[in-house]
Amino acid sequence: MWYSSYFLTSLLLVAVFNVAKGQPLVPALFIFGDSVVDVGNNNHLYTIVKSNFSPYGRDFKNHTPTGRFCNGKLATDYTAENLGFTTYQPAYLNLKVKGKNLLEGANFASAASGYYDSTPKLYDAIPLSQQLEYYKECQNILVGIVGQSNASSIISGAIYVISSGSSDFIQNYYLNPLLYEVYTADQFSDILIQNYATFIQNLYGLGARRIAVTTLSPLGCLPAAITLYGSGSNQCVAKLNNDAVNFNKKLNTTSQSLQKSLSGLKLVIFDTYQPLYDLVTKPSENGFSEARKACCGTGLLETSILCNQKSIGTCTNASEYVFWDSFHPSEAANKILADNLLLAGISLIS
Repeated sequence: MWYSSYFLTSLLLVAVFNVAKGQPLVPALFIFGDSVVDVGNNNHLYTIVKSNFSPYGRDFKNHTPTGRFCNGKLATDYTAENLGFTTYQPAYLNLKVKGKNLLEGANFASAASGYYDSTPKLYDAIPLSQQLEYYKECQNILVGIVGQSNASSIISGAIYVISSGSSDFIQNYYLNPLLYEVYTADQFSDILIQNYATFIQNLYGLGARRIAVTTLSPLGCLPAAITLYGSGSNQCVAKLNNDAVNFNKKLNTTSQSLQKSLSGLKLVIFDTYQPLYDLVTKPSENGFSEARKACCGTGLLETSILCNQKSIGTCTNASEYVFWDSFHPSEAANKILADNLLLAGISLIS
């Protein structure tokens, strides 16, 4: 309706004005999840799922690899900028000293993590349950710095972003006969959703009131997924996309139920499925020239340690590619995804 659109536009203008004055719209941003939002927590873990080496980060500040699975900024980096932060929330495990640098939030995400505890265990990554323990530790540090009252204001006013679930399917379920021979994809998604609900309830119990959760992306359109499961086709794998759509429906339904049952909770679903699907299926309309292959190496399978300085064929201009490596969007795609999330997130700051 016109007045709803007008209201959202007005809120957005106010937000832009406040950011222009150098005032972040919220006191802090806390991030949990997997490789889509990991900014370096895996750097010092004994895991093969890392990206703290070239060519990762080649288009980032100072052309430095940080542990982001991208050539440059993640969608959450753009989100931090949109919220008015002048620095990005640090990888919690990378901080040698944890103190005032946590006042504007922190990032606890770990590549290969998921809603299903056995997924990160396969890759020696950090489960969401442990990410939550790190967040509790972070809360105690905040109390020590600014006192209980101010810390409580930061905690309740902050935005919390969760990105998870993709690794559970791509890096576990589809590869693991102990799972796919026991559970249908629908049954497995039920397990993930139950774990998701528990995580939200636990985060709420720790004081979080403004939470954003990303949907699954079109899993069947990831270059590696097409290579592995596409049976020689260059098209998105319909079954994997259907599994993602089914999960996302349950995510929406469960989130609505959680919002009703948890007083004062603002829980927003960030749809990453449709925007990324549009980029993949209509690349030229969105300013891209390549959506089937990623920029790094052959673009068909490389990610993490397979995407390195010796990877043959790496493109010179990643901005023309929807994907940076065979699992993760390029910085250019992340910018579009973040812009799509901007309006959806307005309700979190209103």
